[in-house]
Amino acid sequence: MNEEVSVRELMNREYVGVSESDDLIETVELLLREDASAAVVQRGNEHIGVVTERDILASLVEGPPAEEATVGDVMSDSVPTVNPEMSLGEVADEMSTRGDSGVVVANGSEPLGVITEQDLLASRTYEVESRATSEPTQGTVTNAGATVTVERGNDDRMEGQFDDQSICEVCGSFAPDLSPFNGQLVCSNCRSI
Repeated sequence: MNEEVSVRELMNREYVGVSESDDLIETVELLLREDASAAVVQRGNEHIGVVTERDILASLVEGPPAEEATVGDVMSDSVPTVNPEMSLGEVADEMSTRGDSGVVVANGSEPLGVITEQDLLASRTYEVESRATSEPTQGTVTNAGATVTVERGNDDRMEGQFDDQSICEVCGSFAPDLSPFNGQLVCSNCRSI
């Protein structure tokens, strides 16, 4: 995870905000329309809770009838909140410790945005791709007992090295002799299983 990037740089400034008096069915429709898994419950500019898909599902089983329920009936009063100047690593640690899939980014009591596990994963993927193209690196990959030394950034020496091999869809090993078996391309070892 890129430790130099702050939450402020990665957070999503557009989030779903609702009031505790909002109708639950209308809130579910809003979440579906916005393709969001949670909404920040606000009273004025202050965030007072969060309503998640899980809260809504739990209310369908244990709560008041959905037609009568409000956001206030099902929301979680605890709001997982982080500071916008925290590093991505700090936020990832906090989210995993608390078991949250998303947190509100706030400056005091005013919400500025949200950051989710998906945001953190996307930043990680971007970092790996950036590193892979920047400097030549060397590493060792072991796959099904065969060890291959890989050098990135030196494509001339790697070109053609694996042209006659593919990856078995069952065991994931490199193999020159894949054959279709039960709808998958598999190596000879996996065909005999």
